[in-house]
Amino acid sequence: MKECGTILNGREMSRTLERLAVEIVERRGDDASLAILGVQRRGADLAERLKKLLDARLGRKVPLGKLDINLYRDDWTTNLELAPTINCSEIGFEIEGASIVLVDDVLYSGRTIRAALEAILDYGRPRRVELLVLVDRGHRELPIQADYVGKKVDTHDDEHVDVLVVERDGEDKVCLVRR
Repeated sequence: MKECGTILNGREMSRTLERLAVEIVERRGDDASLAILGVQRRGADLAERLKKLLDARLGRKVPLGKLDINLYRDDWTTNLELAPTINCSEIGFEIEGASIVLVDDVLYSGRTIRAALEAILDYGRPRRVELLVLVDRGHRELPIQADYVGKKVDTHDDEHVDVLVVERDGEDKVCLVRR
C-alpha cells in the first residue's frame, strides 16, 4: 500500500518554476550563451516550461534541448530489472562554450546528474553547467549539489518523490510516497 502526501500542488509548482526562472535571470540573464537542457522525461517537460518563462523575461529565445541519459546510467548494467527505456536526445544548439542550465525533476543520489554530465561532454565542452531541480530530497551518494532548487524535502529511505506533470500525467503535483 502506498501513501501519498502532497508536497506541491499545481499552483505551487507554477509559482516555484516562476521563482526559479527569476533566479536564472538574476544570475545568467546577460549571458548570450545561456541554454536550457532538460533530462528526459519530466526534467525535459519542466525545461520547456522554464524556457517559455525565460523567453518572456529576457525578450529573446533561449535555446532548449532534451537529454537522454539512460545509456550513461551506472545502475542498469548491474540490475537487469532496470533495463533502460531509451528516449532520444534533441539538442539544437552548440554545446561547446554554452552556459547550460541542466533541468531535472528530483535530485536524489546524484547518479542521474553524473550520467547527464557525461552525456553532455559527448556533445562538446560547455563553458559551465548549472543544475536546476524542482525537488531536492537529499541522500546524496555523489558530491553533486543543485544551483537552483525549487523545494528541499527531507525524506527517509522508505520514501520517494513522485513528480507528476500535466504533459504526461494529466496533472501537476509533487507527492511524497511512503511504501
